[in-house]
Amino acid sequence: MHNKYKKLQEEYERLEKEYMQVTAKNLDLEYQYQTLRSEYENDLSQRKEIEELHENTRRLKHDMKNHIMVLVSYLNNNEIESAKEYLSVVLDNLNKVYSYIHTGNEIMNYIINTKLLYASKNGIQFHVEIENLPFRQMGSVDFSALLGNALDNAIEACLHEKEKFISIVIKKKRGYDTILIKNKIEKSVLDENPELATSKEDKGNHGIGLGQIRLLTEKYNGLLDIYEENGMFCVNIMIPS
Repeated sequence: MHNKYKKLQEEYERLEKEYMQVTAKNLDLEYQYQTLRSEYENDLSQRKEIEELHENTRRLKHDMKNHIMVLVSYLNNNEIESAKEYLSVVLDNLNKVYSYIHTGNEIMNYIINTKLLYASKNGIQFHVEIENLPFRQMGSVDFSALLGNALDNAIEACLHEKEKFISIVIKKKRGYDTILIKNKIEKSVLDENPELATSKEDKGNHGIGLGQIRLLTEKYNGLLDIYEENGMFCVNIMIPS
């Protein structure tokens, strides 16, 4: 009886070990599948956006020919003021046209262009200064979450400001790959909410996503600096190169 119990116990332990190995393998496969699926969907969405931008550029070139003809007509008739007014309208429309940003990092391309296209459609102006940094030390899912959350915070905050402006600077600095994102603010956010706690009354939404940004920055032994200067709310993320 004792031998039978011992054999059953050994068989149970063997099967349990195999089950755990199979389960772990399936979880790993599931993670790989979800990662590849996310990358595929991102690539597909990016391709559609690129096609849309190319189509917008093609239409713009066609429209510019017509605009030039109208301007030439005004100038030939010596209607200088009319030409100036017409050119002013054309320039305003050109400033609203979003141009695709290419960084050399496909994931960054997708995130930056998706977020800034949305920002542009909502009247947010922006300044972009980006070096070709691979962020190889970070997993693609983590990098997407880090950059995406930082941009979402700035965009959401801008939607509630009179002056809608975002600055994005991504570059290598003192051994760190840095992401510095600033958005214009009318009054201090940190004075009113130093802990950046979110609530239903928090219309600026500066705190949303910052918890995840902190966790991801710490995961890669990085530094996170949140401050305000010159009427701008600043989030500076530094990941060791």
